[in-house]
Order: sequence, then C-alpha cells, then structure tokens
Amino acid sequence: MTKRTKHSAQPASASRDGETEQRILDAARTVFLRRGTAGARMQEIAQEAGVNQALLHYYFRSKEHLSSAVFEQIAGRVLPALAQTLGSDISLEAKIDRLVAVYLENLSRNPFLPGYLLSELHHHPERIPQLLAKAIGAEPSGVLSPLFEKLGQQIDERVAAGTIRPIAPEQFAINLISLCIFPFAARPMLRVVFGMDDAAFARFIEQRKTELPAFFRNALRP
Repeated sequence: MTKRTKHSAQPASASRDGETEQRILDAARTVFLRRGTAGARMQEIAQEAGVNQALLHYYFRSKEHLSSAVFEQIAGRVLPALAQTLGSDISLEAKIDRLVAVYLENLSRNPFLPGYLLSELHHHPERIPQLLAKAIGAEPSGVLSPLFEKLGQQIDERVAAGTIRPIAPEQFAINLISLCIFPFAARPMLRVVFGMDDAAFARFIEQRKTELPAFFRNALRP
C-alpha cells in the first residue's frame, strides 16, 4: 500500500485541515466496513489514510470518536433526505419513488453500509439517540413524530377514498426501507445463491430502482 507523507507529522500548533480530516474519515469508513468497528485498528486506519497515528489522534482522540464521526457522516447522507421526503406534501406514490431512489443510490455507492450500521446499532444501542440527533440536527422524537403523523394522515385520506388498504405509517416506512436495504445486507448470500458478481449485482439494483416502487404501490392496493 502506498503511504502519503504530506501530513505525516502532527502539527505543533496548526489548525485542522479539512482535506486531511475527510481523508481520515474516508479511510476509517473503508476499514470499518471491512472489519467492523470492533476489529478495526487505529494503525490500519492511519495506513489507509496515509498519515501516522499521532496525526490520527490529533484529529480524532480515540477509535470511538472516529467511529461516531463516521456514523454521523453516513447517517447524515440518508436521514435528512428521509425526513424531508416523509414530511413533504408530495403524494404517497412520489414518496415511494423518492425514498427508493435515495436509499438505492446511497447504498450503491456504499454497498457494505447496511452490515456496518446494523452491527453498530446492535453493539452500541446506547449511542443511537445521540447519533441520530447529530445526523438530523435535532432530537429524533421532535422531528420524526410529526413526520409519521403527516404520513399517517395521507394514508388515512387514501384509505377513506378507497385507493389503498389500511396500513400504519410505521409499517409503511419500515416495509419500504427494508426492501431497499435487504439486498445489500444479504449481498454475500445473493452472490452464492444467484451467482452474482459485482457487475450482476449492479444490474440487479438498477432494475430494482424501477421494479421496487411498482411492487410496493401494487402491494398497497385494496
């Protein structure tokens, strides 16, 4: 592995360099996805980023701080879009299309993300409220409750009109998100069962971008 040396020494009294910080976060994400937080080592992250451990600790004091920063960055790419979509005035059909697009596009760029996030949430459940608050910029309960209330009102209106069957807003959201996440979380199994290499998996996800919204809309029909 080629090591970078531009930032190899810890600055004595320097301000933080955004480019270096981002490179460390990218390297940490790569290592965390590869080994999980528990199996990752700061030395490996430093090597991946092309810096020494002293500089790594200068930016992030511990692996726990670094893990939290990576989680916040990852969640920050998806959760705000999720909240914005759920709370918008667009139709249920448009919400389905947008949620599928947001999740599949983000997960296609980071296909091992679900396994990492599920592992982190399982092993560190106490960190979830704080991490979610940082990711969406507010207390989760104060943001998510009104969103699901609005979604529930939309569903009730459509049920009353006879165009969809009754479904709780939480079930609506979790069903849709689960259908987006599962292929990525189960990617090793899909590789074995269906013989999917990386190219085949990419084609599968592209196809899913159109088939999943249609499937979900049909499932809501009365």
